[in-house]
Amino acid sequence: MHVHHLLEKNSIANTFVAQLRNVNIQTDRLRFRRNIERLGEILGYELSKNLKFQEEEIQTPLGTANVPLHKEELVICSILRAGLPLHTGLLNYFDAADNSFISAYRHHPNDDEEFEILVEYLASPSLEGKTLILADPMLATGRSFVNVLQALEKMGKPKQIHLVSVIAAREGIEYLEKSFPENSHLWVATIDENLDEKGYIVPGLGDAGDLCFGSKKQH
Repeated sequence: MHVHHLLEKNSIANTFVAQLRNVNIQTDRLRFRRNIERLGEILGYELSKNLKFQEEEIQTPLGTANVPLHKEELVICSILRAGLPLHTGLLNYFDAADNSFISAYRHHPNDDEEFEILVEYLASPSLEGKTLILADPMLATGRSFVNVLQALEKMGKPKQIHLVSVIAAREGIEYLEKSFPENSHLWVATIDENLDEKGYIVPGLGDAGDLCFGSKKQH
């Protein structure tokens, strides 16, 4: 897997990540969602450099111009519910892409720290021969991405897979490297070193879904 770490070089993206982490700012849900959306746009722009382009002649009022345009069929798949703002950011740039939505959540069957990832909802077009972009703002253990990939197998085999996250744990990246094709790409704003005993990223930012949309009842 090819890992593209955005904050290896300083940019305005630092500001958006800092505000997402900041406990005094992240309670503003509108700003929190918008910052994830902004990072989706930035990561989408970086991802676009990896797509294949074909020159096309464009008619202008005064003549013609030859412009390289990407011609790949894209499908953006977000993992509900935290992936929605990230999905919006990607769709702002890849506005002609098809869209896929899938649920994946942590289920604690024994009401303790042990959990399994359940996938219960999927709406997707065919992925056969297309470029798949999987979006989830938090890459912790990596199990959600792997379970989602398995659930999507019935929709066809994509020719290329890109994963997009805001914050990833190194442990989760290592898990994905064992489970995804070698030519897959991970586009991530920043990488944290640790997971805590509950499998949450440290220092991370908390529960992205709750911060985006409000707390949920556990089941």
